[in-house]
Amino acid sequence: MIDYKQIPSPSFVLEEQLLKNNLTLIKNVQDQAGISIILALKAFSMWRVFPLVGAYLSGATASSLNEARLIYEEMGRKAHTYSPAYLPDEFMPLLDYSSHITFNSITQYEQYKGQLAQHGNKVSPGIRVNPEYSDVTTDLYNPAAPGSRLGTVSGHFKDGLPEGIEGLHFHTLCESSSFALEKVLEAFESRFGHLIPQLKWINFGGGHLMTRKDYDVEHLIKLLVDFKTRHQVDIIMEPGSAIAWQTGVLVSTVLDIVENYGIKTAIMDVSFTAHMPDTLEMPYRPHIIGATDAVEGKPTYRIGGVSCLAGDYMKEYSFDQPLKVGDLLVFDDMIHYTMVKTTMFNGVTHPNIAIWKSDNSLEMVRQFTYQDFKSRLS
Repeated sequence: MIDYKQIPSPSFVLEEQLLKNNLTLIKNVQDQAGISIILALKAFSMWRVFPLVGAYLSGATASSLNEARLIYEEMGRKAHTYSPAYLPDEFMPLLDYSSHITFNSITQYEQYKGQLAQHGNKVSPGIRVNPEYSDVTTDLYNPAAPGSRLGTVSGHFKDGLPEGIEGLHFHTLCESSSFALEKVLEAFESRFGHLIPQLKWINFGGGHLMTRKDYDVEHLIKLLVDFKTRHQVDIIMEPGSAIAWQTGVLVSTVLDIVENYGIKTAIMDVSFTAHMPDTLEMPYRPHIIGATDAVEGKPTYRIGGVSCLAGDYMKEYSFDQPLKVGDLLVFDDMIHYTMVKTTMFNGVTHPNIAIWKSDNSLEMVRQFTYQDFKSRLS
């Protein structure tokens, strides 16, 4: 258990043992189902722990040259790579770092298949498809929304698979259950099942939140085993959130208490827009340890970010005791889809990155400076 008093504020703190617990569960799924599970960097790219992740999982997935290179350099693996579109001057270097490469459209594959054939290393090509089913209700996070730019619908495969394609990739889930995956598989097999005998692999994408307490892991394993037995094809899964789910926090400090028109706001040394953007984009309400939603009669505050954006705040939380300047507030579950999306907007101090080790020691991994801010500008 993290000793928050040892943590300099503000800091993202990964709890190493909790990460190991998640990786153990995911590896068990991988082993029992006989599939490959890889880390999606778009959710969690803390490369300091890539060697640990690589000891449990089969690799990682990238969506850019930078991510693929990071996987190769810090995990020692070649990436499963997918991008909505590849930059012409980056495509050949990207192949150096990739074992699999998925194209978003048949036209992208046709554009690059010549370079793929010329490349010295064997890279397995695939196409992302859209099964046209998702249980995701927020359009911002729904890859199967009507008119989605992500993936190719079945109507484009009237003439079968393009020559040379070895895999198909779909990704339509977001923090979803195994039962949502079951429905996606039904839609996938209905629309693309006739192509499966020609495939070497199918990538089931991400959004499989198998480390959430209420997730039915045994049902997932059964789904995977049944599909693999039915089709005799390699299965790949690339969860992101599941790897770092509930593995760490963002430690922050109250800088001021502002009251206007009877509304009290605790202004913190962190920013929602700069350090927790999904809380405004998704939107979702972060859990603050020791706080609840507003309760009449209890000390109640908006939580304000330190940037100048007017909307950089969360609506009221209640506490057992009144807040005061200098109090620590700990935002729970702040390791996935946070550090990967932070910005240096407004030049506000970026939280440190730290690891609370299994032996209850603190490792400070990164502290940000003015030079980090300046080097992003010109």
